[in-house]
Formats: sequence, C-alpha cells, structure tokens
Amino acid sequence: MAASHSLFASSLKLTSNQLLHHYRCPLKRIVSISGGFSRSRIRVLPLYHKAHGLSTTSSAVATDSTDSAVLADDKGLGEAPPEKIVLPTNESSERLLRIRHTCAHVMAMAVQKLFPDAKVTIGPWIENGFYYDFDMEPLTDKDLKRIKKEMDRIIGRNLPLIREEVSRDEAQRRIMAVNEPYKMEILDSIQEDPITIYHIGGEWWDLCAGPHVEYTGNINRKAVELESVAGAYWRGDEKKQMLQRIYGTAWENEEQLKAYLHFKEEAKRRDHRRLGQDLDLFSIQDEAGGGLVFWHPKGAIVRHIIEDSWKKIHIEHDYDLLYTPHVARADLWKTSGHLDFYRENMYSQITIEDELYQLRPMNCPYHILIYKRKLHSYRDFPIRVAELGTVYRYELSGSLHGLFRKRFHTGTLSNHRCMFGNSDYTFGCFWHWDDAHIFCLEDQIKDEIRGVLDLTEEILLQFGFSKYEVNLSTRPEKAVGADDIWEKATSALRDALDDKGWSYRIDEGGGAFYGPKIDLKIEDALGRKWQCSTIQVDFNLPQRFDITYVDSNSEKQRPIMIHRAVLGSLERFFGVLIEHYAGDFPLWLSPIQARVLPVTDTQLEYCNEVTNKLKANGIRAEVCHGERLPKLIRNSEKQRIPLMAVVGPKEVETQTVTVRSRFGGELGTMIVEDFISRTKSATENRTSF
Repeated sequence: MAASHSLFASSLKLTSNQLLHHYRCPLKRIVSISGGFSRSRIRVLPLYHKAHGLSTTSSAVATDSTDSAVLADDKGLGEAPPEKIVLPTNESSERLLRIRHTCAHVMAMAVQKLFPDAKVTIGPWIENGFYYDFDMEPLTDKDLKRIKKEMDRIIGRNLPLIREEVSRDEAQRRIMAVNEPYKMEILDSIQEDPITIYHIGGEWWDLCAGPHVEYTGNINRKAVELESVAGAYWRGDEKKQMLQRIYGTAWENEEQLKAYLHFKEEAKRRDHRRLGQDLDLFSIQDEAGGGLVFWHPKGAIVRHIIEDSWKKIHIEHDYDLLYTPHVARADLWKTSGHLDFYRENMYSQITIEDELYQLRPMNCPYHILIYKRKLHSYRDFPIRVAELGTVYRYELSGSLHGLFRKRFHTGTLSNHRCMFGNSDYTFGCFWHWDDAHIFCLEDQIKDEIRGVLDLTEEILLQFGFSKYEVNLSTRPEKAVGADDIWEKATSALRDALDDKGWSYRIDEGGGAFYGPKIDLKIEDALGRKWQCSTIQVDFNLPQRFDITYVDSNSEKQRPIMIHRAVLGSLERFFGVLIEHYAGDFPLWLSPIQARVLPVTDTQLEYCNEVTNKLKANGIRAEVCHGERLPKLIRNSEKQRIPLMAVVGPKEVETQTVTVRSRFGGELGTMIVEDFISRTKSATENRTSF
C-alpha cells in the first residue's frame, strides 16, 4: 500500500501555507451581490453559428453566474436557435466536486497498483476535472490507457470511501512505513490535529480533508477520461524534483463529458498559437529566444488599430498620454518597493558609468515622477495619465504559452498586484501594457472610479466583449493606510459599481495591502473568463514617493492614486481576441478587409486600379491572382478575408465589382464607389457590410 495526500490547490506553485489553507478549508466562503438574488454557477454552452456584429450593451455578473459559450464553424454562418448544453461546475454541484476529488484518489491508487515505485504528492480537483502529481518515470499515452483501465476496475468494485481520524504520531508512523517522503513534508505543514485520512476500501489511503463520494461506484466510469501528462516541479520550485502530472476530466454523466469534449475541441480549433501561424499574424522565433513575440504585418495592423482606438478613447476621456523610459536607476525601484517585493520577476541590473540601472517591470514610478515635477494645487485634480508602455518581467520558459505568457509585455499596467505577487498578470518578460494612473482627492474617488468603469465598458464593447465578471476586494488583515480612508475608498468603489448597475462579488479581505480593488474578467465566445481590467486604489506609493498637493487652506496633503488597466497586456489581449473570434475578425478590425480577385489575369490591370482606389479611401485591400477563381475564393475564406471583390470581363466593361461576403455570401454587383462607400460606412460604424 502507498500513502498519499490530496489537497485542493489548482495553482502550480503551492507553498506550505497554501497547502495548510486547503487542508483546513476545502470550500472558500464568498459573499455575492447580484441584484438581490443568487445564481448558481452553471456553464451553458449554446451551440450555434454567429456572424459578427458590434455589441452595444453589456452585462456584468457576480462570480456565481451563468457562463455561455458559442461554438461556431469556420464561416460562422447561420442563425439557428441555440441548443443549450448545461455543464455543472464545482461551485454549483457538490456531487461533481466529490466525484472529481475521488477520481484523483482512484487514479493515484491505480497508478501505484501499476507502478509500485511511484511516489505520490498531491491530487486536487480543478475547474474541469482533477490531477495528481507523481514522482516516477515519464508516462506515455499507452500508460494512460492502462491507468484508465485500472481506474475502471476500481470504480466497478464499488469500494467504500472511509474517513478516519488519527493522531499526528500515528500518521507519521504510517507514512514512514510506506516510505512516502512527500507526504511527510505535507504532514509537517498541517498544524491542526487530529489528522484525517480517507481509505479506498482497505487497500489504499490518503491524508485528506475530503469531501468524497461514499463509494467508488458512485462515479460513472464512462464520464471520466484521462487527458494528458505534463511535467510539474514539486511546490512549483524549479530547483526541486520534476514530477509527472496526470490531468483528467470527470462529469456526472456521459452527456456532460461529450459536451465538454466538444467544447475542448472547439477551444483547440480557436487556439491562438495555431491561428497565429495559419493567418500569419505573429510568431515566436526560437533563434531569438523563447517567449519573444514577432508581430507580422497582419498582426501589426491589428495592434495598430487597437492602439489607435485606445488612444482616441483616452484622449476623449481627458487623459494625457505619456511616453517614459525603459530603464531607470535601481534606486527608483528600491523606493517603489519593487526590489523588495518583486525582485525575482525582474531582470538583472545593468551597470552604466558606475551606476546600477534596472529595466522597468512597471510604469507606475515613472508616472509618479512626472506628477512630482511641479507643485500641484487641489484645483488641478483629477489628473489622469495613460501610457502604452513596455515592461520587462522575468519568467521561466516552462511558463511561456504563446501570447498568454511571454518574455515582454506592451499594454496597460495599472495593476500593482503584480508587484506583490498576488496577480493574474504574472506572464513573463517583456510586454506592452495599457497603463494609466489617476491622481485625485478623496471626495473624487467615486466619480473617477465610475468614469473608469464607463471607459472600460466602451473599450471592451468595441472589441465584442459584453459579458463581465466583476469582483470587489476589500481590506486584508495586513494593510497600510488609516481605517477611515480604507472605508471611504471601499465605499466609493462599491457606490460606483452600484451606480453603474453592475452585479459583483465581494471578496472579503482579498484586496491588496495598499488599497481595495475591482477586478473585471471578460467572457469570450466560449464562455471562458479572462482576467483583463483592474482598478486599484493605492495608499502606498503616494507615501513611498512623498507626493503632495496644496489644499484650500494652503496646507500640504497627500493625493489618492488609482491604478487602472483596461486591456492588460496587448499581446495577451490579442491572443484572447484571436480565440474569441476564431481568427474571424470583424470587418473594422480585420488586417485585410477586402481582396480583389480576377477571373483571369486579363483583368489584373483593372483589379490593381480598384485596389488602389480602396487603399486611397483607407480600406485595407490587396489583389490576389495566379490561381483559378474557385481556389482564390477558397484561399480567401481560409485566410478569413471579410470581403472579396470578384472581377471578370463584364465587371471591367461596366467598371463594377461583384462582391462576396464571408458572412453574407453573394451580395451582387455594384459600382466601385458604392463598394467603397459601404465598406467605409461599415468600418466607421463597426458593423457588418
């Protein structure tokens, strides 16, 4: 027999405190505010085809909400009524959670029956199933099939799950008897007594706080599937042992499993890494280094459109745009606290003329220095500054995943959670961030937060994101700042959300130590949630940098600082956009809006004339020729070109084009001027052609 301990942590990095927390508290208490009623967390997958149109309204839901996903084919055609498949989640179904947790134990038991030398570590339930980490030789797909077959046998035997409480000494004695060193380390991190153990029959046991099903037979073996094997360092530490992590999915019945696998296949079809290559949008070149993104011409056009739209909206909302250096003296990052709290995610320092310099991991200190360049009066507020700045973060190569984790960012960093290690934004080493900061008075916080919410909604709606999950995080146990200002800031955030009419969840004690915050996740076409926008009140940096203003009594006071990001990293947001649209960008955002196709090369001269007219009117167009027309059309479809203008002898004679839309099919023949006018109108209004 072997001992194991299944703790409920889905993060790759698990500290002793995290392990202890999960041992004590399998289900975290959450307070939800949702228009006076609560909704259970159910994922609804409407299977239907959807053409692109610009959303004009949005909805925000609390964490306990209905998720929806659209599974569309390559063309996205049709308006069939949605067929909804409901998938429960761990939060909405305790039975499902118990099934998944027990599956992790059953899998560990099966592995140790087949591979007696395997050492067990942890095995939690996760969002769509479960996993377990083993110290053993690398596994193959053939091994997974053997393990699943053994799991089916264990399930079929209908063995009881028996809970036992033992003393710490007894637990230690049993672990030593079966030589499970990882379990001993886990036991040392558990402070509470007695120690709980779960047995599967009388054949296998695990340190565990539960919960589980009563019998293995309560699991539908046809609703369980082992998915993959990956490497994972013990405790997330690359200096420790590399383990074999087996991922599995488990559901209540076969229908749910089939729906999940269909969802998973659709997610695979939308994978931004594959589409980025197929559509020639970006690449990551091994010769240059892992995680360094090369924006190809088509991808660069989309980025240009995103940036222009971002700048335009910010200027309209009275933000001043900034550009700041990529490097600064190391002392600046000491003052900001980054060197104390974020050093492991920063690049090594550079010596320049006997002084130490540091590539910036954030933009916040630069914006503060610009604020400090002169004395401010209370009449100057609010002051709003924004920058699309490059930030540099060190990330292990094993954490890199296309555009979602890369070695540099461009985008909107106003998320100081990153700095103190409590962030969804830990991506990797050089990104472009949409970064903005607001300096304001205490009585301006609510209006400024409401303004940020309006701006956030306006930007996200442009890109087709209309459903959000909103969380309000309050003061943690350890925090800086007086109680009254914390209460005032938290109330301002809450009032702004209420005024906006958005539902939200309150995460008690989940704020940063320097201020409360609002986090917003966008929901994509598959119903997946992406951490995107963040609004954070900061009482810490104004104090660290001693920034002040002169009040109406000519006395110096300290302003409030608000960090805010809307898109986050541009690279990551681009990846989300690719997967949201499955590469089928709407007309206004498409890198190539129209492709002119000659029936034969005889019409090529006229095609070039038409293309030049389109370009002169700001329409992104190109000519494609050299193949038979059916193949030219097929290639354009594969490249997700929204509009095709077909030219034959008749079109040359009448100075027209025959228009074909990717989403609307044949649209008939029209004069070039009408084609230009309609395309420009659809682009400006962000609608379909």
